Amino acid sequence: MRIMGLDVGSKTVGVAVSDALGWTAQGIETVKIDEANGEFGIERITELVKEYAITAFVVGFPKNMNNTVGPRGEASENYKKLLEETFSLPVTLWDERLTTMAAERMLIEADVSRKKRKQVIDKMAAVMILQGYLDSKN
Repeated sequence: MRIMGLDVGSKTVGVAVSDALGWTAQGIETVKIDEANGEFGIERITELVKEYAITAFVVGFPKNMNNTVGPRGEASENYKKLLEETFSLPVTLWDERLTTMAAERMLIEADVSRKKRKQVIDKMAAVMILQGYLDSKN
């Protein structure tokens, strides 16, 4: 049972997958998307689903600090629907408040350059989203 974690932004989707036992999350890649033009990276996600034999998804759900759902949260809800329609697999929305900020802090503490941080931040956020979900299940 492998689960794919996704951090959905307006320009990229960070991708992480669990190990076969569902204990740990590993960052895979960042998929470029163009939300404005309706390009959501589904072709690449499909390839990764097949490659890793994915059985479920966890999508980061960026709620506002007051627990309301804003435009980015609505975009995640729409991405969830797209995944469900495309793959017919279970999709869980996972509260991701502050995960991108936490990922950024970790990378800064690890002395990763600004340019390199920009390249890996979404993948790192996907790892944190998926790991939080896995930890809650174990």
